[in-house]
Amino acid sequence: MIEYHADDYGMSLKQCERILDCHRNGRLNGVSIMPNSDILEEAMEMIRPYEDSIAYTVHLNLRDGVSNAPAAKIPHLVDQNSIHKVSFGKYVISSYIPWMRNIYRRELKTEFRAQIKRLAPYFKDGCIRLDSHGHYHMVPVIFDAIADLIKEDGLNVTLIRVPRENVGLYMRHRKEIKDFKLINFVKVAILNTYAKRNMRKYPELFNRSRPCDFMGVMLSGHMSYDNLIPVYDEAISLAGREGHDLEILFHPGSVHEKEAIEKLNPEGRWFFVDPWREKEADALKRLPEKA
Repeated sequence: MIEYHADDYGMSLKQCERILDCHRNGRLNGVSIMPNSDILEEAMEMIRPYEDSIAYTVHLNLRDGVSNAPAAKIPHLVDQNSIHKVSFGKYVISSYIPWMRNIYRRELKTEFRAQIKRLAPYFKDGCIRLDSHGHYHMVPVIFDAIADLIKEDGLNVTLIRVPRENVGLYMRHRKEIKDFKLINFVKVAILNTYAKRNMRKYPELFNRSRPCDFMGVMLSGHMSYDNLIPVYDEAISLAGREGHDLEILFHPGSVHEKEAIEKLNPEGRWFFVDPWREKEADALKRLPEKA
């Protein structure tokens, strides 16, 4: 099975409409939903007619917007206005400093409980899928908090995204791909390392679902049709040969609405307004159908 997936659903109603257009007129069959969206009810009403053909995932969010848990319960994660304040790098560092790790792990569990609770009513039969905004969930302290929460609350988590990519696939086609970024190689190296750690430490969490290959970080921000076509068939073939599913991640939901842009973390705001998002939407509408 191939899942053509869009992250960040719920930033604005028009952004949601842009994403849903990739389902009506393209390959899109999965979305990750922002649990702290201030338009969540309206966004879920928009997607309801397609609930049997689009898979939902909780997009655990520690980067943009306000927290779901009260600021007083997670003072080390957010500022006085409940705005997330801890960077990816600081979460990485905290994973190796015992006193920081213990504080963050406890507060992360509180925040994720609130995020999952808000989206749980929209998941059929209580089955929940998880990933995260910016792939933060792969960081050790964050994944440990997720594992704690799943065990303590008895959550029926049927899928956790593993953003682990086959670098060799891209290297074999490097002359055909025009938009490699060095920073994406660094991201893939970090995520691949942490994916191995988490899968080794918590095999029971990953044995709940069929193994799934992944594409989307190496070409993050540049998942255009022209860049994907050189690796598309081979990626599908490799997954099929191993008996794996394949998730291909896109960010087709550009944000143009002023009020929605103002709520974004200033440091990452460019990613939501980048014109390349429209190229990623175009790719979802043009990629050839595969079984």
